[in-house]
Amino acid sequence: MPFLPQVYETRQTQVVTSAFLGYNRNLRVGEGSNNVKPISGLEFWDMQNLTSDYYPLMANRAKRGIVTTLTAPGGLLAKEALAYVDNQKLYYNGAEITGLTLTTGSKQLVSMGAYLVIWPDRKYLNTKNLTDFGSLDNTVTTSTDVSYAVCEMDGTDIDSIATEQPEDPASGDWWLDTSTTPHSLKRYSGSTSTWVTQPTVYVKISCTGIGQGFSQWDGVNISGIAYTGASSVEEQFANLNGTHIIQAKGDNWIVIVGLIDIAYTQTTGEVTVARTAPDMDYITEAGNRLWGCKYGFVNGQTVNEIYACALGDFKNWNQFQGISTDSYAASVGTDGKWTGAITHLGYPMLFKENVFHKIYVSSSGAHQIQDTACRGVQDGCSHSLAIVGERLFYKSRAGIMMYDGSLPECVSSALGTETYSNAAAGALNDKYYVSMQDSAENWHLFVLDTAKGIWHREDDTHALYFTRQGNELYYISSDNKLIAATGTTGTAEGSVSWYAETGLIGYTTVEQKYVSRFNFRMQLPVGSEAALFIEYDSDGLWHPCGQMIGQGTGSFMIPVRPRRCDHFRVRIEGTGDVRVYSMAKLYDAGSDVL
Repeated sequence: MPFLPQVYETRQTQVVTSAFLGYNRNLRVGEGSNNVKPISGLEFWDMQNLTSDYYPLMANRAKRGIVTTLTAPGGLLAKEALAYVDNQKLYYNGAEITGLTLTTGSKQLVSMGAYLVIWPDRKYLNTKNLTDFGSLDNTVTTSTDVSYAVCEMDGTDIDSIATEQPEDPASGDWWLDTSTTPHSLKRYSGSTSTWVTQPTVYVKISCTGIGQGFSQWDGVNISGIAYTGASSVEEQFANLNGTHIIQAKGDNWIVIVGLIDIAYTQTTGEVTVARTAPDMDYITEAGNRLWGCKYGFVNGQTVNEIYACALGDFKNWNQFQGISTDSYAASVGTDGKWTGAITHLGYPMLFKENVFHKIYVSSSGAHQIQDTACRGVQDGCSHSLAIVGERLFYKSRAGIMMYDGSLPECVSSALGTETYSNAAAGALNDKYYVSMQDSAENWHLFVLDTAKGIWHREDDTHALYFTRQGNELYYISSDNKLIAATGTTGTAEGSVSWYAETGLIGYTTVEQKYVSRFNFRMQLPVGSEAALFIEYDSDGLWHPCGQMIGQGTGSFMIPVRPRRCDHFRVRIEGTGDVRVYSMAKLYDAGSDVL
């Protein structure tokens, strides 16, 4: 009997994918088989304009809405209405705030109650009364004579102060006791027949317009006060320069704490009274205060500071009276520039690249600063700070970090080994949107669905600023458009073009593969279309395998030209709405070499 060769039936394998997991830019990408953990499904090496909204389906993102086109955008914030900066003007609810002029450049817009604070311009707007706007700072420099006299706390003039102890004083008489150093002001009490030393003495400074723009209890810096004469009196007047609290005021006078032996009118030089906020790199609001930080040189001195305004008063940063509502300033010892600020779970958090400072705000004013050495905000990524639910996300040099109150952890392993910079981000529902630039200076808009743990890449959008209002996320793009990310407002864009490319399929087995066909189950409405391509053995060519025209829900059988290969990739692309329910790959396995 002759010996004949035996022919064995080729092993046939079918892999059905019914879960599409999103973006994965690593060497090992989920192929859709059951060995993908923790979730079984297909991942994509590259994609554009897909979303997790219909998970486990593969679907295109919603159309965006173009709200308006700007000229030179500088900032964006949502309160009851949208506020944005354009061409050195502030707009609120689409209307220009006439009379409020800003400088060029990027702005930080921070909400504090009904107010909107614009930094670094030190401007504010009352969003409940759009005629109430102006500067946090106020400076008055005298141009006429300035008079000084001891007065009562409310500014009431004291008619006569004796320089020698009266022999027969009446109740209420004043006496300046110069027998001790420092001198003291005393008032006679008729009920006790004693001279009572006044614990606090006040000086009234009078000049046309000197009190305009100030309020009672403002912390101000006074300079230019000078007196020529007796050295002891000269020192008293010199001590009126420096930081003071305005105890009372009128348009043409202010009252501060101080003691002078004589009334005096200064006729030479200029006196300046200034209420100023400190130079700060970043600011945030917490506990009815603005908090900020500064690293660098200020007035020739090196500073590494954290500041807070007085309670409920964003104009006052030098109000120090020894009470719980005072302003606050503290130095920190960590090195490096500040890189961002945000309030998380009620705590101001001020970041550097390798540390963050968390401030425990105290109702008594005894605030505490805790520094944690960790992966902080990358320089240039201050706009990447965003809160999703109760968790804080931001861009560090290591990737996208998630902080829930313990220690930050990296959640961007799916983005691969590419390094990104210049990130800006926003949050909507359970999603974190981040626009950032890769090492080749290309821009990407990524979306992390924090509930599902899935990343998607939308497109090459370069977003400058993000803000959320209601159920919409707005951003300003580098081409100066104000855009609603999910299209609930604005003019809808055209049909969305999308694609998805798998990673290398076939590396889980060593033998050669023979791709037989693909079965797609999808919804493709009329007006939409999709096409399938395959790349064999990394040859760099996408071989067309079929095109589908929208006709509703159905199962598409796409024949693929048989070709043995070691591995392959699949690309599906299209325009318009698509919902892919499942993808079945049917291929035969050969020998190790054939």
